[in-house]
Parts: sequence; C-alpha cells; structure tokens
Amino acid sequence: MTISRNVLSLVYALIGILALVGCWGNNVQYLNLGILGANVHFWGETLVNPASRSITIDILFLSLAAIVWMLLEARRLSMRGVWVYVFLGVFVAISVAFPAFMIHRERALAARDGTTSAGTLTAADIVGVVLLCIPMLVYTFTALGS
Repeated sequence: MTISRNVLSLVYALIGILALVGCWGNNVQYLNLGILGANVHFWGETLVNPASRSITIDILFLSLAAIVWMLLEARRLSMRGVWVYVFLGVFVAISVAFPAFMIHRERALAARDGTTSAGTLTAADIVGVVLLCIPMLVYTFTALGS
C-alpha cells in the first residue's frame, strides 16, 4: 500500500501528540519543585531501579543516534532550524521532537522531488505497527492513571 506524505505526516503528528500527553502528563508532577528541583528529582528517580536505569540509558542513546541522524539529514536536505528539534528533544521530549522533525523532513522531500508518495508498506507492516502501538497506548494510559 502506498502511503502519501500527508498521511505519514499525520501519523507522525499523532505519535508526537500522544508522546507529549504521555510524557508531560507525568512530568507536570515535578513542576511544583521549580525548574532546578524538578530536574534533580526527575533524574534521581530514573536511577531508582534496574528497569528505570535500563530504559533511561536506552532512550538517551537512541536520542543521541536520532539527533546525529537529524543533523545529517537536515544538512543533506538543506532543512533550516534543525537545532530547534534538538532543543525540543532535550527540553521537551525526543519522542515529541523526532516526529516533528520527520514532518518537516517529509515536507522538504516533497519540495525537493515533487512526489506525494512517502513509500509503500505491506498489509503485514501496517498490522505489525498497529500491534506494536496497542501495548504502547495501554502503558501510556496506565501510567497517566497512576
């Protein structure tokens, strides 16, 4: 199935919105501590147990790889403002910044080559992505309810 750049951008936007709600729905609990206190407490809590340390290290290094790729891709496509996405990734959430960057990238690719197609996915690809999304959504809403 051919996926249009507009549909793909919409999917990226939905991912970014869900990530923003999921992350900041939890982060707001720290804001009463002030910016410094919130950061100290937040990062301290990422060290609480092996699971929190593992997922934090995983996300940090995935973020680093994504940032390096975003910088290279932005330079390759002559995209402006890439450091906005880097700062959003550091100060808001990489799970919000990366989909926003991908929307910008889709627009740059469309302008560059004039195509409206982002590529093709098989039915199995789509089913696989939906199946991956279900536990992510369940976890997100469970975490927000905690």
